[in-house]
Amino acid sequence: MTILDGGYGAGPVHMTGPAHGAGHVHGAPHAPEAPHAPEAPADILLLLGDRSTLAARPGFRIEQAEDAATLSAYRRLRHAVFVDEQGLFARHDLDERDSDPRTVVLVARDHSGAVVGGVRLAPAVDGPDIGWWTGGRLAVRRDARGSGGIGRALVRAADARAEAEGVLRFEATVQQSNERMFTRLGWRRVRPVTVGGAPHVLMRRPTRRFAAQTAVKSFLGPLLARLRPGGPGFVGDDGAPVPGSDVIAACDAIVPSMVERDPEWAGWCSVLVNVNDIAAMGATPTGLLDALAAPDAAHAARLLAGLRSASEAYGVPVLGGHTQLGVPASLSVTALGRTPSPVPGAGGRPGHTVRLTADLGGDWRADYRGSQWDSTTHRRTDELRAMLGAVAAAQPAAAKDVSMAGLVGTLGMLAEAGGCGAVLDVAEVPRPAGATAGDWLTCFPGFAMLTADAPGSPPPAAGPAVSRACGSLRPGTGVVLRWPDGETTEAVTGAVTGMATGTETT
Repeated sequence: MTILDGGYGAGPVHMTGPAHGAGHVHGAPHAPEAPHAPEAPADILLLLGDRSTLAARPGFRIEQAEDAATLSAYRRLRHAVFVDEQGLFARHDLDERDSDPRTVVLVARDHSGAVVGGVRLAPAVDGPDIGWWTGGRLAVRRDARGSGGIGRALVRAADARAEAEGVLRFEATVQQSNERMFTRLGWRRVRPVTVGGAPHVLMRRPTRRFAAQTAVKSFLGPLLARLRPGGPGFVGDDGAPVPGSDVIAACDAIVPSMVERDPEWAGWCSVLVNVNDIAAMGATPTGLLDALAAPDAAHAARLLAGLRSASEAYGVPVLGGHTQLGVPASLSVTALGRTPSPVPGAGGRPGHTVRLTADLGGDWRADYRGSQWDSTTHRRTDELRAMLGAVAAAQPAAAKDVSMAGLVGTLGMLAEAGGCGAVLDVAEVPRPAGATAGDWLTCFPGFAMLTADAPGSPPPAAGPAVSRACGSLRPGTGVVLRWPDGETTEAVTGAVTGMATGTETT
């Protein structure tokens, strides 16, 4: 990635993505010339004589390059900067990323519509996109430098686009003298490197993907410090063993906003999350109790319709409950199950293999794209029951249902309960084709179980679900992501709940 932006008070900055672009590619053709963009239509503000608004607005806009003419203009600009002006490349600066259909190009246009800057970003490696991208070939036209921070805006736009694409590792190499500039834009130094014989710094834009998922659980430890449910060995488990019996109980409430706006789905999820919690303890779900409130009978009927459909699909009866009308909508469900040997969430130890068993079928739930994956509403009862029996059949050392904290947040809780940290191998995580890495690692996935057990333990029999070893527990705290090149990046830096001393079920 090469930056030329006089707006920072610095000379040309050479920034090259670590996997590509360190040198030029011999034999590739020069970018073809393309006709200039058509003349922009008359500006309505100018026609109205609104000079104060015209003077206050930015001198450029940023958009994605969508047509051949725009891409050609961007490549001509790159050639002018990197070949003619800087001499960084002998004949051209094209490489394999320019022909990769996954590459995204963002351009800056001035008020006339002319391309005055651009940047590209793309997955760093061939094959499936695992959420590792690099930035590249950022350039600003010579006469537009220092006039409004075009280069800076393009970097920020690239950051935002990477976040929207589910990117979890976004990086590039930057000339050593310009490290401070990128630090101000939120990038962090990784280590010094040499590119083309010149000193550079590998820099990385930290992801903000996991902060919200882990923050929702952080209050639990301090708030529930005086409670001691579950008994020895059970720390923040999905269900609670009932003393003196083989009964497991679990209770979850649905977010009120979802109960209000999407009652059928809320009713379905009230069963889904609770039977998953029972199953994570290695128990067989046997019955449900509900506590329902609604503003009127029509809304209550929609909640109960979703709850009844899920109860029938899973083959778990509703034993009773409580219903109240004339109040704000709310819904919570308690599930009961049975097992003589409950699987704790706190049984993991350093050296154990982490495995994800997940149903990759289905799609994003309507209106919840990127946050809730619906893998259950299309399944038959035998398929659902087979998945629910996976932990009971495998009897791993530890298990936890992937909750609204997402895969990474839930792994942090499982590791925390066992007094250790975790490593997640991003490329090994089973993932649906329709979900980005960033979305899949932070969403509620429908059915997904994390287990920890001794290396070499067989995968659980889980019907249509896919099961794959994708990490390990280790001494320490938090969760790190491990990439195919051996690099690791931070995902969770410490305890998720603060409940490691044993306080309450979650």
